[in-house]
Amino acid sequence: MMMTHDDPNQRSACSSTRRTFNRALLNPASVALIGASSNQKKNTARPLHFMQKHGFAGTIYPVNPSATHINGVKAWGNIDQLPDNVDHAFVMIDSAGVADVVEQCARKGIGVITIYSDGFAEAGDEGIQRQRDLCVTARRLGVRVLGPNSIGLANVHSGGVISVNAAFEMDNLTAGDIGIISQSGSMMGSLMSRAAARGFGFSHLVSVGNESDISVGEILDAMVDDDATRVILLFLETLRDVDTLSGALERARSAGKPVIAYKLGRSEQGDALSQSHTGAIAGNDAAMDAYFRAHGVIRVNMLEALFEIAPLAARYAHLRPQAWCDTPARVAVITTTGGGAATVVDNLGLRGFVAVAPPAQFISHMASRGLNIRQTPVIDLTLAASSEQYQDLLTEIMQTDWCDAVLCIAGSSAQFHPQYAVQPILNAVATEHGNSKPLVAFLSPEAQASLQLLQKNTVAAFRTPESCADALAAFFVPLVKRQTGPLPPVMLPDGCPAGGNLSEPEAMSVFAALGIDVVASAMVQPHAPDHSINYPVVLKVVSRDILHKTEAGGVKVGIDSDESLAAALNTMADQVKTHCPQAVIDGYMVQKMEGRLIELMLGYRHDPLVGPTVMLGAGGITAELKPDFSLRLAPVTEQVAWQMIHEVKHTQLIRGYRHLPPGDCNALARAIVAISRLALIDSQPVTEAEINPLFVRADGVVAVDAVVRLREISHL
Repeated sequence: MMMTHDDPNQRSACSSTRRTFNRALLNPASVALIGASSNQKKNTARPLHFMQKHGFAGTIYPVNPSATHINGVKAWGNIDQLPDNVDHAFVMIDSAGVADVVEQCARKGIGVITIYSDGFAEAGDEGIQRQRDLCVTARRLGVRVLGPNSIGLANVHSGGVISVNAAFEMDNLTAGDIGIISQSGSMMGSLMSRAAARGFGFSHLVSVGNESDISVGEILDAMVDDDATRVILLFLETLRDVDTLSGALERARSAGKPVIAYKLGRSEQGDALSQSHTGAIAGNDAAMDAYFRAHGVIRVNMLEALFEIAPLAARYAHLRPQAWCDTPARVAVITTTGGGAATVVDNLGLRGFVAVAPPAQFISHMASRGLNIRQTPVIDLTLAASSEQYQDLLTEIMQTDWCDAVLCIAGSSAQFHPQYAVQPILNAVATEHGNSKPLVAFLSPEAQASLQLLQKNTVAAFRTPESCADALAAFFVPLVKRQTGPLPPVMLPDGCPAGGNLSEPEAMSVFAALGIDVVASAMVQPHAPDHSINYPVVLKVVSRDILHKTEAGGVKVGIDSDESLAAALNTMADQVKTHCPQAVIDGYMVQKMEGRLIELMLGYRHDPLVGPTVMLGAGGITAELKPDFSLRLAPVTEQVAWQMIHEVKHTQLIRGYRHLPPGDCNALARAIVAISRLALIDSQPVTEAEINPLFVRADGVVAVDAVVRLREISHL
């Protein structure tokens, strides 16, 4: 009998399977090292050496047909000789023999195999096919593969270092509660060594390699269930298996385990597949930002901030903002070094923060407690306060509502006298109000002892002003509430083609079907220019082959009579033929010239990595020159649409700026929600859609130019 998703037996079986997989992946009790070398100079000798060095208490099975013992451990001639049900195999042989090894491991009941061997998808067409064949074999046999081309993984608590990464040669691995998942093997070790030098400890480190089978999402999901892991760091080059990753991120959010990401590829050179302004302005990296925000991921821009922010995220996860706010975050800055404070405040300002001065009432309150401070954006205690007064000031600030975060900046005393510079901070966060608002520290000198002391007590401390500002900015990015619950499906209007570009009248019909007001229009021909639209009008060419009509001479505005229209039709026909001789012309469209307060761009794009997105930005033909936009995963709620409106600076012109006439932002929010519903079309056939410009008026919005591109449907 087939079981349903609600079947408790099925749920139990799935849970059991997941536990088995998680244990074999992250906490194996037995490991087979296939291709382990007895030559200690080779990389393939490292895993056994590392596990012995770091006290792995499990069972190790080196497999080498040419050795009887390696480092005092019995070596096995082949996989078939191994005992049944070894938890995890690490494969370190030539790529040509990997498929056979997977077959042998499956026969012995080894369910998880990490493949160090290279020569797969990273090695060109032949390697890509070899990797495909490997995946087919693994799926057929029911085994899971990490890699290939993975430098391995490690359980720091157990000493289970199943890796060839030289970073594990360090004498002592610091166990802690941070898990790392890296799409770069070398960066996994680099992050560990950098962080370990600061006193950070790790639970697990995993290099995914080519990510042919076991994905970042599955590993993250396993770490969510891992009791030793409290914070999860991601070093990413791209996204794969987004559905699995999204589910794992939501589980991490529900479990209260912060996920922090550093992703390469911020310097976008443009998306060659994009034909709309939306795609050119809001490329893959902006879509990645939207994806992270939608799933509660804290994205940092600086590599060092990736681990430095971990204590901030873990201690104050409950204080992350839940909604957009027009006013910048306010930071109370307390310093014992004037120059050091200036460097951080400058970087905070670049990221939209305000160093806020204490109000007069608080100044009087502190004076009554024996500490005189001034009403300046930086509270400078240089040579002006004892450690007890410093602690008292911090404790009192933590109870106020005039700031959103506290930044403590220490000078030379942090290097030589941690008891003066650091201990007051530790004492303040240890009070009952210690978790009432985020408190972080920046140490101006090189002060390893103070950094480690703060880290040991889970207080975020930073070595550079840039990483400090980056971490605070990432922490204060507001969470986005996704559209939840069932939504009615969306259908394209009758008459739309099966794929490719729509003509503008067809695109307008799509937006009208979504409930967005579109400009009044009529089709005309050079030999039949009659229409019923009141002058003045706009004339446009209509062709599925011409998306950007201005460049082709296909737009004429301000036509005020039948005579002018007839002349414009003939001129436009000649210009379009010259610029686009191969284009099929359906005719010409006369549109009413609409008034507006401002013009915006409203776009939709099915991003190849993260899926459907919706964008609001400043509109017009110059929109790409100085991008001013907001992007979210689609569909969105009206609440999120309002956040997007506030994020676009250009909308200030209709939101009360210098008493200018207000625009109908309610109608604008509804239009954003409407276009985002393109994500609900079955199989999501719309790849790009755009209204540019969308006119915002005092009494509504109106689409005056429309582009829609459908996915090409293969009939093979």
